[in-house]
Amino acid sequence: MSAPVLSVRNLRAGYGQRPILRDISFDVHPGEIVALLGRNGAGKSTTLLAIAGFIADAQGQILLDGHALDGAPHERARRGAGLVIKGRSLFASLTVAENMRLANLDADALLGIFPELESRLDVQAGQLSGGEQQMTAVARALLRRPRVVLLDELTFGLSPAMSQRVVDAVVRRAHGDGIAVLAVEQHIHIAERIATHAVIVAEGSVKLHVARDELVARAGEIEAIYLGHAIDV
Repeated sequence: MSAPVLSVRNLRAGYGQRPILRDISFDVHPGEIVALLGRNGAGKSTTLLAIAGFIADAQGQILLDGHALDGAPHERARRGAGLVIKGRSLFASLTVAENMRLANLDADALLGIFPELESRLDVQAGQLSGGEQQMTAVARALLRRPRVVLLDELTFGLSPAMSQRVVDAVVRRAHGDGIAVLAVEQHIHIAERIATHAVIVAEGSVKLHVARDELVARAGEIEAIYLGHAIDV
């Protein structure tokens, strides 16, 4: 197997004096989609924010292509760590086309992934539906050819049809372009659709690594972890 794009070792982080992550370790390889699974409050989103540089006092080791990934969020983004967070990934007052240009991307590239957005290019991002916003944000992140994309609940609030469109785009680009993907998710059935394997998190620690084809068979074991005590993030 090739060397990992993203390596996280003994990641610890919190907010002020409140610890959230106690011991998070995993790898993501090129073209691999790793689902970070856990119930609300398990520390999944905090893990993404720490990797992306939004938690300044995070401790442990984060490596991108074998080199320490540190600095401010915009510095990490420039090095190839893309982040898509629910509801906060686009500039609401700018149009879809302007959001793309701000990332030095042509709107035609967006339409190459989601042609149904053609009639929405001149609409302000804040006026889009949730699904249209997610399509735009995901496409923008993928088109910048990052080394790793961090996705926070990719299909949250989307219709089944819209969810499938977004999932298909991520899977196709990840496998086709060798992009490593770390996707926060709560639901086993969605992880089974998208992930190469899953990392199960509870109480700020990794409890289990599960291959995709084992997710359903081990659902009872995973649910037992979910039902354990979780931190209220």
